[in-house]
Amino acid sequence: MKVQTRLADESKGFYKLSLLQRIGFGSGDLAQNLIYQTVSMYLLIFYTNVFGISAAAAGVMFLVVRIVDVVWDPIVGAFVDKSNPKMGKYRSYLVLGGIPLTGFAILCFWNGFSGSLVYAYVTYVGLSMLYTLINVPYGALNASLTRDTDEITKLTSARMFMANLGGLAVGYGVPIVVQYLSPDGKINSRESGDAWFITMTIYAIVGLCLLVFCYKHTKERVVMDEKDTEKVKVSDLWVEFKHNGPLRVLAFFFITAFAMMAIGNSAGSYYMIYNVQAPEILPYFMALGSIPAFIFMPLVPAIKRAIGKKQMFYVFLTIAIGGMIMLYVISVVPTLKTQVWLVLVAQFVKSTGVIVATGYMWALVPEVISYGEYATGKRISGIVNALTGIFYKAGMALGGVVPGLVLAYVGFDKDNAIAQSAFAEQGILWLVAVIPAALLLVGMFIISRYKLEDDVIDRINHEIENRHKI
Repeated sequence: MKVQTRLADESKGFYKLSLLQRIGFGSGDLAQNLIYQTVSMYLLIFYTNVFGISAAAAGVMFLVVRIVDVVWDPIVGAFVDKSNPKMGKYRSYLVLGGIPLTGFAILCFWNGFSGSLVYAYVTYVGLSMLYTLINVPYGALNASLTRDTDEITKLTSARMFMANLGGLAVGYGVPIVVQYLSPDGKINSRESGDAWFITMTIYAIVGLCLLVFCYKHTKERVVMDEKDTEKVKVSDLWVEFKHNGPLRVLAFFFITAFAMMAIGNSAGSYYMIYNVQAPEILPYFMALGSIPAFIFMPLVPAIKRAIGKKQMFYVFLTIAIGGMIMLYVISVVPTLKTQVWLVLVAQFVKSTGVIVATGYMWALVPEVISYGEYATGKRISGIVNALTGIFYKAGMALGGVVPGLVLAYVGFDKDNAIAQSAFAEQGILWLVAVIPAALLLVGMFIISRYKLEDDVIDRINHEIENRHKI
């Protein structure tokens, strides 16, 4: 009887996924994070201390790149929804976009045109556009695997586990490899340029192999009919945003979440080198940004069942803010500042909250896609992921421009690889703790407006499938 029920549900799009399928899908996020996290954590310090451009110029460039994304993302979303490549509607871009993305990622960390803003702009804009060409269809691929909310939760847990494995490989591994390859053993000096290039080459090639693995082990099952995709256009993005209330809530949460992560990640290197003055501990500090995922992400399905999705957000956002308060207090109290182990504890607490809250938000994307299909009759996964992409890149834009402008305001000396003024150290602390905590408070308010509880979205999904049977 159970087998018959399961088969009936699967015929309605409520597919059960194997462990290999979850790992296969998650490997796509692992691959992207080998590049995304390297850019998020280290590109700013590479540009200022190695490549040789000012913090203000780098911050403005990050903003310009995000503005380009605002135009580019909906074009990609509409193109993906309209197109039906033979290699797969969404999964084909993992390979087709992955190959050139690998090349641009490597070029971004090449010091051959040191100090050239033109070169930095061309390579970073190219990298960002190609990242979108993979990330938008990859996000849509999530919603095409199944409608089952429990399976989506498990899939998201596996995805975030793998994504944070990528974050760990970057946070811990990149500074160690760069230090090992650098002639002076530093990551923030002009002499470390070749070391950065070699390191990024290794990480980018591994990422490409993982994208191919993801392509081979995913199968699209819940997609629009080809006759319906012909009607998709870029303007559908704004129509969807106007009529899809849950999507608006999620989009604004994406802004605050990614701004918080981008600001904190980019400031982490500066914080450990200049405030804590323990560059040798930097790999461990960065690794703690990912390690909690391996403890808590497998528990997310059980936690959500026990307390509900919104309460889970509230609990873990509060934990993250608590960790940021700990970092701030430790850094301003002289007797605590020298206790590096306390810094690592605070980072673990902060990262635990951030990882669960920002990890689970991806499970809400298929929900808002289904809600949009329920309300309009169109399952435009690419468009929805392009829209969420615009908002999370808006968050990344804040995360890129704010650190650069704050560092410029406090008089950061890019030529000093050892020490900064007290005011500059204070500015770095703002970036590590104060500004991210304020953004999380805003995020907590935003997510309180989300209305799609599990029973509601399950009912919506069943009604959609019943329509298709008529």
